[in-house]
Amino acid sequence: MSAHDQLSAALGGSMINELGISRLGVIEEATVELDQGLTVLTGETGAGKTMIMSSISLLLGQRADPGIVRVGAENARVEGRIRPSEHQNRLIADTPAELEDEELLVARQVSAKGRSRTWLGGAQVPATTCAEVMEAGVTICGQSEQVRLTSSDRQRRMLDRAAGKAVATPLASYVEKFATRRRLDAELSELLTAEQSRAREIDMISFGLTEIEQVAPTPGEDEALHAEATRLQDTDDLRAAAQQAVGALAGDEDDPSSGALAALSITRRALADLAARDQEAAAMLADADQAAILLDDLAASVSGYLDRLEADPARLEAIAARRSALAGLTRKYGRTVDEVIEWSRQAAIRLGVLEGSDERIGTLRTELASLDEELQRLATRITKARRKAAATFAAAVTSELAALAMPRATLTFEVSATDELGPYGGDRVELLFTANPGSTPRPIGKVASGGELSRVRLALEVVLAAGKADQTYVFDEVDAGVGGAVGVEIGRRLQQLARTSQVVVVTHLAQVAAFADRHLVVEKSDDGQVTTSGVREVAGADRAEELARMMAGIDTTDNALAHARELLAEAG
Repeated sequence: MSAHDQLSAALGGSMINELGISRLGVIEEATVELDQGLTVLTGETGAGKTMIMSSISLLLGQRADPGIVRVGAENARVEGRIRPSEHQNRLIADTPAELEDEELLVARQVSAKGRSRTWLGGAQVPATTCAEVMEAGVTICGQSEQVRLTSSDRQRRMLDRAAGKAVATPLASYVEKFATRRRLDAELSELLTAEQSRAREIDMISFGLTEIEQVAPTPGEDEALHAEATRLQDTDDLRAAAQQAVGALAGDEDDPSSGALAALSITRRALADLAARDQEAAAMLADADQAAILLDDLAASVSGYLDRLEADPARLEAIAARRSALAGLTRKYGRTVDEVIEWSRQAAIRLGVLEGSDERIGTLRTELASLDEELQRLATRITKARRKAAATFAAAVTSELAALAMPRATLTFEVSATDELGPYGGDRVELLFTANPGSTPRPIGKVASGGELSRVRLALEVVLAAGKADQTYVFDEVDAGVGGAVGVEIGRRLQQLARTSQVVVVTHLAQVAAFADRHLVVEKSDDGQVTTSGVREVAGADRAEELARMMAGIDTTDNALAHARELLAEAG
């Protein structure tokens, strides 16, 4: 294991071990091996340094722009081998990803048509899942980040990071309770807004339940009444048919021998005579005996049915009245009596909910009052912690700015109360800055130049990273807008930051590049038709040559080489 690997393992922080880039912009194919410590990426303008940054941004979930796909290619692909931090490992445990040799393989593919796919540990996942894991270990500090530094929300987050657990612990509870309060408040507003419509619905349901209760239908009653009414209305026809059946079975009064029972009796006697003479007829006699029993039962049933068939005008009238009452219900509450009964059951449940709303309103008001007290208590605690951290953090950053050739700069965090509590407490955090003594500090976005913003951002990260080893920092042209002397100080601060974290820097300044533990050059080649970029590591004389090129241009001079060697010696 190399010294860098040993340091990396000891620190236990996040680290990008390798990047694989395919068909991304001017890069056809490149492998970028990174290491613990400070790695710088240099190269001529347009060589493809931006694509290196874009590849890391893609792994962090940046929006996939199909314009980054190399001309003529169907897709671009970026792969990363990551050694995750402990925090990242906890996040990975909640995903389908698997580690390979304690490394996490991350990949992002972007098609020329705009489609994007992301893999984490061999499993395809949403880009947001990958971003959550990667952002827990990698911080990109680019030009856009410097712009975002001017927002109050970003400034608050940096102050909260500096405050550590003093803010993080109460803030976590506050955020959870604030979300609960927002949900309960929305429910209360909905109940209050719908109060009139709720009262109307209660009246409508109550009326319906009362109407159904007065009629008191029973399951299947409508079908049973329909069948009974049909029978009563058809009594004469039913009696004629029943009498005909009785005659066919028992014969008519003038000739009893004409019925089926008499015929079956004759049949039985004949079969009895046969059975006495021939054993084979015994089975037929038994069947005849069984048929006689069945015919007797049938005759009795039909006779009983005929006796019960009596015209009952009063009953028919009562049935008509009952069916009319049921029809009044089925017109409103269901097609059948069973559906009416089911409506009644559901309506009773709904009525209970509606009538309980007034009680719920009181409960919600009590809960909201309690939450307001708790949120205010937590907000007060958070404010105290922020104000305490603000002074210490600002002093440390101001000291760092002095080391970055801004000895007269003043930076402060102003923590003021908002009109009402918000999602992250009751504070408005504003970063105030002035580069000159005697000037009143003002919001940094209004007074700081691009170069000053770069140095402030670096100073903030250096202070925040002190004593921590769980991040990879990627700086894109943090030296933009500054001169050579300031570049040396920026290089020293990046070198200091890299003692505990992995730091990757894209730079145009030799004064910054001289402090690198590893120096990578992005170079482009042109065959007259296609421009391609690659990445190579420089060391020794090649590194001095690259630094001289950065200072003097394409044609290096002896003076530039001598200066490059001096820079390397100064950087140690």
